[in-house]
Amino acid sequence: MTALSRRICRTLRTLPARPASKLQKLSDGGGLQLWIQPSGTRLWRLAYRFDGKQKLLSLGSYPVLSLADAREARDEAKRLLKAGADPARERKFHKATSQKDTFRSIADEYVDKLKKEGRADRTISKVKWLLDFAYPTIGDKCIREIDPATVLTALRRVEVRGRYESSRRLRSTIGTVFRYAIATARAEADPTIALRGALISPTVTSRAAITDPKALGGLLRAVDAFDGQPTTRAALKLMALMFPRPGELRLAEWEEFDFESSMWIIPEARMKMRRPHRVPLSRQAISVLRSLKEISGGGSLLFPGVRSVSRPISDNTLNAALRRMGYGKEEATAHGFRATASTLLNECGKWHPDAIERQLAHIENNDVRRAYARAEHWEERVKMMQWWAESNSGRVISIGGRGKPAAPRGPTLNTASRVHPTARRISNARKTH
Repeated sequence: MTALSRRICRTLRTLPARPASKLQKLSDGGGLQLWIQPSGTRLWRLAYRFDGKQKLLSLGSYPVLSLADAREARDEAKRLLKAGADPARERKFHKATSQKDTFRSIADEYVDKLKKEGRADRTISKVKWLLDFAYPTIGDKCIREIDPATVLTALRRVEVRGRYESSRRLRSTIGTVFRYAIATARAEADPTIALRGALISPTVTSRAAITDPKALGGLLRAVDAFDGQPTTRAALKLMALMFPRPGELRLAEWEEFDFESSMWIIPEARMKMRRPHRVPLSRQAISVLRSLKEISGGGSLLFPGVRSVSRPISDNTLNAALRRMGYGKEEATAHGFRATASTLLNECGKWHPDAIERQLAHIENNDVRRAYARAEHWEERVKMMQWWAESNSGRVISIGGRGKPAAPRGPTLNTASRVHPTARRISNARKTH
């Protein structure tokens, strides 16, 4: 330490509390100075020359910035000067970049990218919904300054509310934003990688589905006798006949159906895997659709809502109808029709497993096999869907028509016969006529 440095250290320890009469400048060498303002404020300054001009750089105030920190800042500025850069200009650039490259701004760019790639509105809405949980904690921070502990704080705010699955999805979504930032040279690492295993794993429960043929017959008879909205009854029948994802059917439009070719083409924007999907229409499905068109065919949607023909029924309509029929959420769901069809079609042994998977619009998990197994199995799927419709028709008096109004329904299945008690009462009543 030089004599001048020892002087500045002694001065820092003995600075008077009262304001000085004039500005004092104490030098530490290498251009580093401590300015003592008449008001008593103490500020670090760095004097240097760049491009033939004398310049001054503000480093911070004492004691917030210690002597050791001030010297480190001076040395960093000297390194920039040696590399031919102006420290003041570099600081302005870094500050502007830090303000621009916040997590929120880069997340917005990532969402715009998803929109340009044609991702479904529902997918984009989910991403934005998840990101909203992160913004209060990391939204306005420079993305390069966000560490794993900070991300974990944002995740804990969701997890502590018991939303374990949402917290895990949020971690994944934050990770995609960081990887986008890395790809665009605005971040160097993804802090979410270090958080693997840090969150509580949710208990995974499969959607309830009926997989017993007799119990399925009871469900179909209950649907046939459902005395709610005719459009809801038709939707449940079509779920049983075609087993699409509920959202794919709920948002279906009439222009997607070709009755002459007996085909429903679901556009890729509404498909989970972002690929258009063809569904063969059985004679029974066409019968339900033609009857449905008589009561809801005035607009573009198959299932318009009660309040507006331009908006579809809610995503809870079909499950609510099942509850009204007496099926609890642990017994049957709208999505469960897919598991029902998959189980019974595979168990019957009549159809190639790949044909069943294609009809369910599932994608092969094995990358190599997926690259070669591109067959659509269309002809087999046409026969399979007609067989499935006829098989279901045998379990109910008329899957294309409407049965008698249902009596009050019990809340659970009869475990002895696995047939829903309501359906049994309906079936016995019909046998006596």
